Amino acid sequence: MNVLFCVVVVLSVCIFMIQDPQIFLSSMLDGASKSAVLCFSLIATYAVWLGLMRVWQDSGLTNAISKRIRPLTRKLLKTNDLQTLDCLTMNLTVNLLGISGAATPYGIQGAKLLDKTENAEYSSAMFFVLNATSLQVIPTSVIGVRTALKSAAPADIVLPTILTSAFSTLLAAFLVFLFIRKNTAGVMQKNSGFLRKTAKIKGAGMQ
Repeated sequence: MNVLFCVVVVLSVCIFMIQDPQIFLSSMLDGASKSAVLCFSLIATYAVWLGLMRVWQDSGLTNAISKRIRPLTRKLLKTNDLQTLDCLTMNLTVNLLGISGAATPYGIQGAKLLDKTENAEYSSAMFFVLNATSLQVIPTSVIGVRTALKSAAPADIVLPTILTSAFSTLLAAFLVFLFIRKNTAGVMQKNSGFLRKTAKIKGAGMQ
């Protein structure tokens, strides 16, 4: 994939340099300056929200929210390990606020712990789609981008984001529950059939 993107960028640069080098250079410099402004705006947005997250964590509000979400997380991800549930609920809680960068460390640690659980295949698949669809109540990152780009109403994205992310999350969770559960059941049936055949063979040998 990196090679493909590299080829596309090199070809694009060559074509624009041949057609109109002056516009290409001015556009490239203008794009670089705008990206720098955008990066600093996002840094400010993340600093504010991460600061609030630290205050909420020290005050115990984050743990209270995590405890509220934990029963739902336990049912969705089919795991009872408390350490894993703590990481997963923190990841989902931060994602609800649209701060995906802050949720990444919790997600990585939670994914590693899920690999050691008894329902690793189902739990990992469900956790992946919950992060990919990412249900958001406050799309902080998107609002920050729209603010940096001088949007007249940067918060207008809140309701559409809630509706679309809720729909995609529910649909993805249902598909994982439907298909991964069936595959797991099929594997269990095959394993049980194999064990029965093995027991018969052993019984015949003993006779």
